[in-house]
Amino acid sequence: MPATDVSSHLLPLLLRWQGLLKAGPSTLHRLEPLAGCILFVLLGGLPFFTRSGLALLLLSSGLLWVLWSLATPAAAIDKITMWLLIILGVAVLATGFSAVPIAATKGLLKLLSYLGVYALTHKLLIHHQKWWDRLLAGLLCGGLLSSVLALRQLYASTEELARWADPNSMSAGTIRIYGPLGNPNLLAGYLLPLLPFAAIALLRWKGFGCRLFAGVTLVLTTVATMFTYSRGGWLGLIAGLSVVVLLLLVRSTQTWPLIWRRLLPPTVLLLGVVVLVVAATQFEPIRTRISSLLAGRGDSSNNFRINVWFAAAEMVRDHPWLGIGPGNAAFNSIYPLYQQPKFNALSAYSVPLEILVEMGIPGLIACFGLLNAAVRKGLASLHLDRPEALAGIACLAAISGMLVQGITDTIFFRPEVQLTGWFALATLSSQGGQSKEA
Repeated sequence: MPATDVSSHLLPLLLRWQGLLKAGPSTLHRLEPLAGCILFVLLGGLPFFTRSGLALLLLSSGLLWVLWSLATPAAAIDKITMWLLIILGVAVLATGFSAVPIAATKGLLKLLSYLGVYALTHKLLIHHQKWWDRLLAGLLCGGLLSSVLALRQLYASTEELARWADPNSMSAGTIRIYGPLGNPNLLAGYLLPLLPFAAIALLRWKGFGCRLFAGVTLVLTTVATMFTYSRGGWLGLIAGLSVVVLLLLVRSTQTWPLIWRRLLPPTVLLLGVVVLVVAATQFEPIRTRISSLLAGRGDSSNNFRINVWFAAAEMVRDHPWLGIGPGNAAFNSIYPLYQQPKFNALSAYSVPLEILVEMGIPGLIACFGLLNAAVRKGLASLHLDRPEALAGIACLAAISGMLVQGITDTIFFRPEVQLTGWFALATLSSQGGQSKEA
């Protein structure tokens, strides 16, 4: 049997439809800039789009990926994409067996729309890696403008920001900025993955103007994240920037003697811990927020989350294998049956717990498989003497920050945050498979 016949038989059945549309070079040449423009606008405008505008861009991204895939032959499925297909399969089963299938179908459609953005970004970066810097520039533009708008609120009247000051919390009276997103925790969740991207852009980009833009974005997004006074955001910020520093050290010291390579990372970590301890003990706002984090049920915000976690755990106990179905609509339909009085919630306030609630144990296992594949792909690029190694570091750091914040919050499931995560995954999955280099 000819080699071409063998390869066609090895293609997964799900990909047989790709390449069926015979398109000329001129058509393919137009698809690349069109995809790039749509994704640039989408990533740059995340904090500012209405839900209708965002839905239109998500739909456009998915349809354009279908058109582009029809016009080009299928490629091999990488491990990150494979795990995403497994997660999608579990989500379909969870929807089918859900007690509220109509509500779960809405969540499934949202997941499909996000996967369309991932697929288009992956295909664009596979086709030409130069688009990564352009998409990153769009993402940082949105973060810079959001930070400026948020920091301006420091000079606004305290009455305007009072609705985010909990009088029952240990941090009562703290002024928390929220920018264009209307929620301090959401603003922190949106900004914190941008910090490692800005740091890497500062190292990766050439030219004074580009580096000035990246540096200003890094400083302002860091300051804005701090002034959100989001405890999860602060922890995510520390995690993300720590991963950037450590991975850059590992990459830059590969030729050093073994003993120095082993001693330098823990030394830097120790210095970082000392700085954090000094900040936590000497600066009153930081000390107050950390005290509230350690106060357990003594803090109203902690008490609320703990009660929601117990209710969500009961939901997992009753639906352990396929959950209640994906999406917040399914959660809002089932949660009232388990909630404690006066503790209404829109989510489980923990990403791992939310996944268990929505897709059960198989869904959580599949998500851990996805995380393992992403980390392995990012770490594998550290030893490459190519620009994509820095992109891999930025993605791993961004994912780390979102994971840390996601332990006690579900801000990740908001599109303003989640789409940044899909951008990071698409970047990692496309590494090593580019048809053209920048």
